[in-house]
Amino acid sequence: MSDPVALGKPQRQHRIAGILGAQAVTSQARLVELLADEGVTATQATVSRDLEELGAVKVRVPGGDTVYAIPELAFEQLAPGDHLRRVFSDWVVEVAHSANLVVLRTPPGSAHVVGSALDRSRLTQVVGTVAGDDTVLVVVAGHADGAEVATQFRALAGLDQP
Repeated sequence: MSDPVALGKPQRQHRIAGILGAQAVTSQARLVELLADEGVTATQATVSRDLEELGAVKVRVPGGDTVYAIPELAFEQLAPGDHLRRVFSDWVVEVAHSANLVVLRTPPGSAHVVGSALDRSRLTQVVGTVAGDDTVLVVVAGHADGAEVATQFRALAGLDQP
């Protein structure tokens, strides 16, 4: 465990979402402990506000316990392929590639929607994305082939030709 640090709200909320997506958390006190295990200092009051802002809710899981979940995150975890396919078919209008880079074109002002969906999908072939106004740059992992990833993205978007 590293020395505790106080992260800014966006970084802390990102960590909280990651924790809730990875394991069952039954209480705010437990979430404070799990954050501390990651070296993040937060009070229970701060965690309570973060959970509220993230839209977290308590859901019953098999066995009867209730745990925190973020509804959008829960949907994406249940059907990440369907979510990604919906986003791509709605917003991606062109796909191009070069080596380990894939470029996705969207209507103006829509690239962030596609980039966020890709980031949240946790595809093993994708290292990360950079979204502008109408373009998303996708960095493909070393073990994957950029051309194959571009072909998969075209299929998700319903586009026929390269």
